[in-house]
Amino acid sequence: MASLMDKAKGFVADKLAGVAKPEGSVTDVDLKDVNRDSVEYLAKVSVTNPYDHAIPICEINFTFHSAGREIGKGKMPDPGSLKAKDMTVLDIPVVVPYNILFNLARDVGVDWDIDYLLEIGLTVDLPIIGNITIPITSKGEIKLPTFKDFF
Repeated sequence: MASLMDKAKGFVADKLAGVAKPEGSVTDVDLKDVNRDSVEYLAKVSVTNPYDHAIPICEINFTFHSAGREIGKGKMPDPGSLKAKDMTVLDIPVVVPYNILFNLARDVGVDWDIDYLLEIGLTVDLPIIGNITIPITSKGEIKLPTFKDFF
């Protein structure tokens, strides 16, 4: 009986491995807001849904790294759903406190930008299969504003 169960599990795993899954990519990370306590960046993530029905998004987890350090992280519970047979653009706000930015002064001082690594885990609820997490990673740099940008 155990052999039959192992074969059934193997069959289901093989079939699920070939099923199309939603895919995502970070299209942009840009400066959104500067206030007294922190700097807020906005990450735009495009996610394609290959299915004929909308898929609910359970949560989005993210971490924002620069100079080998984690400078921001967060969680967005229940941000909506992915449109059926379409691309959905998600806005993910990333808040970085100033005290962390001051520690990155060496990286910023060299070329007046922040080199970053953004890691996102997009958890969706697929029918029959259950919750799966789609990993999305992006590397890049964010140019910091200069005084002439303000005037």
